[in-house]
Amino acid sequence: MKKVVLIFCSILLSHFLFSQANSKQVTNELIIKFKANKKPNSKDVLTLQKFDNSDINVLNKNNNIQTITLTGLKKQEDTYILNFDLNQPIEELVALYQKTGLFEFVEPNFIGNGHGNQITTPNDNTFFRQWSHHNDASFTLTNATVDADIDTDLAWDITQGDPNLIVAILDSGVKLDHPEFSGRIWNNSSEIQDGTDTDANNYIDDINGGWDFANDDNDPTDDHGHGTNVAGIAVATGNNTIGYAGMNWNSKIMVCKILDDENSGFYSWWAEAIYYAVDNGAKVINMSVGGFGSSTLLENAINYAFNNNVSVVVSTGNQNSGIQYPARYENAFAIGSTNPDDTRSVPFFWDTDSGSNYGPELDFVAPGNYIYGLSYSSNTNYNSYWGGTSQAAPHVAGLISLLLSVDSNLTVSDIRTILEESSEDQVGNADDIMGWDEYYGHGRINALQAVLHPSLSVNTFENSNNNVLVYPNPIEADSPLELANLVDGEYAISIYNTLGQNLYTKTSSTNNSKITMLLPELSSGTYFLKINNTTQNMSLGRKLIVR
Repeated sequence: MKKVVLIFCSILLSHFLFSQANSKQVTNELIIKFKANKKPNSKDVLTLQKFDNSDINVLNKNNNIQTITLTGLKKQEDTYILNFDLNQPIEELVALYQKTGLFEFVEPNFIGNGHGNQITTPNDNTFFRQWSHHNDASFTLTNATVDADIDTDLAWDITQGDPNLIVAILDSGVKLDHPEFSGRIWNNSSEIQDGTDTDANNYIDDINGGWDFANDDNDPTDDHGHGTNVAGIAVATGNNTIGYAGMNWNSKIMVCKILDDENSGFYSWWAEAIYYAVDNGAKVINMSVGGFGSSTLLENAINYAFNNNVSVVVSTGNQNSGIQYPARYENAFAIGSTNPDDTRSVPFFWDTDSGSNYGPELDFVAPGNYIYGLSYSSNTNYNSYWGGTSQAAPHVAGLISLLLSVDSNLTVSDIRTILEESSEDQVGNADDIMGWDEYYGHGRINALQAVLHPSLSVNTFENSNNNVLVYPNPIEADSPLELANLVDGEYAISIYNTLGQNLYTKTSSTNNSKITMLLPELSSGTYFLKINNTTQNMSLGRKLIVR
């Protein structure tokens, strides 16, 4: 009998994996529908947060169940959403719950998009190579897994970067005339090209881009290639029909050259560049560099950035050993690398003895192996790829710049909390244990979950368009909701829970600047209402309390 059950589960899991190969799903939820002769008393379930079946309750406990809620579907009264407190191996849980024999079906809570809503897939002609943003397992250079990506393509629906934000790239320089950076290189408007230090910042004629700390001049042009690749990952312009899409398509790029043409540099250059970037308005700094020596000078510079509310993102190193400096410092974001199959990069494609460095200081991991990018010697060559924690870090720096584009008031500590709570845990191999671990940190970043973090939802929604009225609020679950003082047009009205998950979307038109709607069945609690005027492409939001 045991053999038969195992074969059945194997067939079930194989069918599930095949049929859902191109799907996206919430990684901490299951939907279950009880068989007609097995369904529990729904009121007792919601009150006690457990079922009247010991087997299923033990299974729930062992998998860290957080909440049990009804789906709200009138025709599925015995259908529940199981919400787990951490991301789970969903395919395995489907098989485990189905094996109990209690359910008509068990499935993930899939993510879909309306046919007609905007999906921000950029038209860059080599975007198909960028598995880090959207991974459909078609990547050919190595093993790839569906959804082993950071969902940037979905996050771009929310923000593509604030043009007023400055991202500093501390590296070997950048190809300043590359079309992927056109119109976005930072310009020091306080300086005049006259051979003097017009703005009294101790750097003469630092007008175009930033400063070359390796050669002590005002031309931070890349003479190695590393910096241009790194900058492209973080901030290459997307949706411009050429090349690749960076994490952030709009923000300004400050270039601080801290590596020479042999890809090496002194800590003193690095520290000085950090002070320069902070003092000249950068809000995010990427440092895809590292060394083995601990330096008070460098740590003080990292702390200076932190104390001035500037995030410093640093790669951990590629020696498959302990984390290098300055990633080891407490106030830096230490970033390791993952492969297209979500495993830690060990080795990288270029050396069998290499690997993403790990240890107690590791914060997060991000895609870093087989990363195609820009060339420092050509504006049209898009055929080279790199691998290393150097390529992982700018994914995180770019994501932080997107978070700041949504809410410019975020502190470095706020950002760290958002990334800790939105990154995907247990997506790698057996070393990726539940919670923080020294090989994957708090998990592989997820851009969509980060920009939908509840703290961002509160700030964004509560600060927008105070003229719109939503009432009654708080509201009884079975009462009609009124939206008033709306601009005339077509609207898409969405309800999100406190995890940033979309529970319900309704389209409607205004009638005398009002919309009246019935809510879906919701349990009592706090929700976020997003009101999107699709006619004029304007959106706003409100917190909604359901009693």
